Amino acid sequence: MNEIKFDKEIEIAIKAAQTAGRYLKEEKKNLNLKINSNPRDTKLIADVKSEKLILDILNKESKYPVLAEETGKSSEDLGEIFWVVDPLDGTANYNRYIPICCVSIGLVRNMKPVIGVIYDFLNNNLYWGANGMGAHCNEMPIQVSKVSSKSEGTLMTGIPAKDHYSNSEFEKMIDYFQSWKKVRMIGSATMANVFVASGKADLYQENDIFLWDIAAGAVLVKEAGGKISISEPTKEFRVNAIFSNGLLW
Repeated sequence: MNEIKFDKEIEIAIKAAQTAGRYLKEEKKNLNLKINSNPRDTKLIADVKSEKLILDILNKESKYPVLAEETGKSSEDLGEIFWVVDPLDGTANYNRYIPICCVSIGLVRNMKPVIGVIYDFLNNNLYWGANGMGAHCNEMPIQVSKVSSKSEGTLMTGIPAKDHYSNSEFEKMIDYFQSWKKVRMIGSATMANVFVASGKADLYQENDIFLWDIAAGAVLVKEAGGKISISEPTKEFRVNAIFSNGLLW
């Protein structure tokens, strides 16, 4: 694969993430209104408005197409390189004033994430990573943990929004949980990825998660010294993802 410099794209993604994040924070009273009645998912005006701000910047300043959570694909053929946007990951947290949510923007090449920008806007923490450039929080390097045993480790996971889960699915989940010292479900896959990348947790695993939930975080974990695995996306862009500190998987 030929090397491509993405310095300009990093700057564009940071600008878009910060613009949307500041808007989500400053206008929360007006944005925190539900626009659907799906019992398994929460959708707010905030998601739509944030995505529009991001797309306006990406479409104006970048030549690459976009796959976004709310509006889908910007072109039928996304091509070799495209943006992946989650305008508000952790919408239910945002809605209930739980301060674990973020804006997530990734750039993918040949279905491999190469840039990740995540803005934890309620805490004003900007995370970014890019191939060969390391992972950073507010320009300070971050690294994965050195925990080497599940019995001492913390697993980050979640239960993606689906209409139905079988009893056997939950039984397998519980069996797996028992091998870990701690298990955390925080309502934001992207922030779970951030916690692994910054050494606050040791492994993230989730099945049937959307690509836009984990694309940016994958870059951070890899560039922070960890190991990542993302399955081939389905037609709905769902994937199975495992990100670790490199010692537990």
